[in-house]
Amino acid sequence: MAKRLFTSESVTEGHPDKVCDCVSDAVLDSILAQDKNAHVACETTATTGVVHIMGEISANADVDVEAIARKVIKDIGYDNPECGFDGNTCKIIVSLDKQSPDIAMGVNESFELKDGETDADNRIGAGDQGMMFGYATDETPELMPLPISLAHKLSKRLTDVRKDGTLTYLRPDGKTQVTVEYDDDRAVRVDTVVVSTQHDEDIPLEQIREDIINFVIKPVIPENLLDDSTKIFVNPTGRFVIGGPVGDAGLTGRKIIVDTYGGFSRHGGGAFSGKDPTKVDRSAAYYARYIAKNIVAAGLAKKAEVQLAYAIGVAKPVSIMVDTFGTSKYSDDQIVGAVEKVFDCRPNSIIRQLRLTETKYLPVAAYGHIGREDLGVKWEETDKAEELLKAIG
Repeated sequence: MAKRLFTSESVTEGHPDKVCDCVSDAVLDSILAQDKNAHVACETTATTGVVHIMGEISANADVDVEAIARKVIKDIGYDNPECGFDGNTCKIIVSLDKQSPDIAMGVNESFELKDGETDADNRIGAGDQGMMFGYATDETPELMPLPISLAHKLSKRLTDVRKDGTLTYLRPDGKTQVTVEYDDDRAVRVDTVVVSTQHDEDIPLEQIREDIINFVIKPVIPENLLDDSTKIFVNPTGRFVIGGPVGDAGLTGRKIIVDTYGGFSRHGGGAFSGKDPTKVDRSAAYYARYIAKNIVAAGLAKKAEVQLAYAIGVAKPVSIMVDTFGTSKYSDDQIVGAVEKVFDCRPNSIIRQLRLTETKYLPVAAYGHIGREDLGVKWEETDKAEELLKAIG
């Protein structure tokens, strides 16, 4: 049996990068609510006292971007000057332009449509070239890797105990990290837990440590995974008063590994937040997860990684890859064949199947875009498992 350790991290919605992701996705939600065919690429940066919202948007919509940003920042918890960053008073700079006509030319009318194909799902082409990955594993009920699953739950719990008044001295910024020990690919114990949380002045480290262990860590980490050798670090620097955009500049899309599988799977590199679903960086990554999750849910493999790749302006993917890491009785080629029969990977079809123009994206901007069964997002459903079994014969 081969033993190994694997570590994943998560961050709270008050982390400066996540503040930016939340603002970008809130702007996107507001625009899509008025124009479901809008093309949006909204980027946000944040630093001490300043938020800059920029990008390219083509839409029949009229939204107050500044008001949206201020509401998101205050809802996160930055509504008090004592935190160093305040959504009521920070400067908001908006620099938005229309989408490049060179890009729109391929998105609005796909290569296939120009070539005479009339299928409605050939209507739009991929919003960019690139490759996207999806992953699933049977080690957790939501078919996510255990380290990132636990790290996200810790971050969410850290925010919950702050907002519900359990720990009133906590501030919005925070990070969590979980190291899991595997024995021949089976998770057997949690080796290390790290929680770093922003807090008010003059709170003793001993109190923070005791409270975080009792109110955050123990309610989240299953007791059977903790033992006398598990290492727990709470605010290991000893102090975390200055945080959020004051402590570190934030930027949309800088937590792509946190957003997906915690490093357990490969990543195509494209960020999600602030992008409308014609951008395959987002929609195809969700769809690749949908495919991978259905493969595992169908019992075709214990774990599966799916890659989709696209050319800008072309509807059909240029390649589909499945890797089951030797956990399936079927060959990867056989599973790819079944996937091609069951799943339509063209952007317009993905948008329709996953209901991406009706989806609210702000709720997934923090605590993971993947594995969010709590939000009822379509890409977490396993409704294609039976079809896959029939297709593979």
